Amino acid sequence: MAKKDLKKIELELRRAERENRIKDKDLFEVVEEVFDRRTILSILELRKRGCLKTLKGVVSAGKEARVYWGLSPSGKDLAVKIYLTVTAEFRKSIWKYIKGDPRYEWIGKLPRHKLMAVWARKEFSNLKRLHKAGIAVPEPICYYDTIIVMSFIGERGQRAPLLKEAYEAGLLDESTARHILDRVLTYIKIAYIRARLIHADLSEYNIMVWNGEPYIIDVAQAVRVDHPNALEFLRRDIVNIIRFFSEDVGIETPDPDNVLKEILGEEERVNPEHRAEKEDEPHE
Repeated sequence: MAKKDLKKIELELRRAERENRIKDKDLFEVVEEVFDRRTILSILELRKRGCLKTLKGVVSAGKEARVYWGLSPSGKDLAVKIYLTVTAEFRKSIWKYIKGDPRYEWIGKLPRHKLMAVWARKEFSNLKRLHKAGIAVPEPICYYDTIIVMSFIGERGQRAPLLKEAYEAGLLDESTARHILDRVLTYIKIAYIRARLIHADLSEYNIMVWNGEPYIIDVAQAVRVDHPNALEFLRRDIVNIIRFFSEDVGIETPDPDNVLKEILGEEERVNPEHRAEKEDEPHE
């Protein structure tokens, strides 16, 4: 990072101290070139709200967002996801998820920062719905602007492996693999019936494995069951998971269409009127 950037951030922190926004020097153990003034102020606001004490190293980095290891005021491990940029590819990729969804269809034309903020809010809201339904996801703690604070899946800053990584590391014996497959398919069903959501991009790359249990991550793009392409997304999620366990892991798997029929049949019994719940939108 350039010296002028470090100086800029240091001045911002000093100004925050004068405003009593920060009480000590340990908030930023990592300062990156991607942190603009607005991001820094958002992190300070989360500190002020008691959601975050220390921001530590990078856990994972993607094109639009990075996830950091953080600590709560009580010392609990946290995952802090920060949306940092919006590419043309990102705008194009999200359109299939928001088209036809009256809650979010309007966001595609938003300026860069507002789009990131709404997308972060959407992910936080989806996490709340899934967690409330009993699905193993990172527990949503708070959010502000383009930042989401969640429980940390892993230990002491070392994230849990992705399902793909767990398989490649030899951590999936047949018994564990069968358990995880059954649990993931159950989560897909619970999400559809109770949370009224479909992940819509589920694969071995957005499921973590910790203590032998799967955790679903990266849910910003999840759609409601009344989305025009809901059944297409639901079937694709099922096919992706079954394909991985069948072709890569090599265990016996159920027929995807039978799984789909079972989910839709149970949904018909539980929710005969097919009424999607009104989403409880979070507020800043």
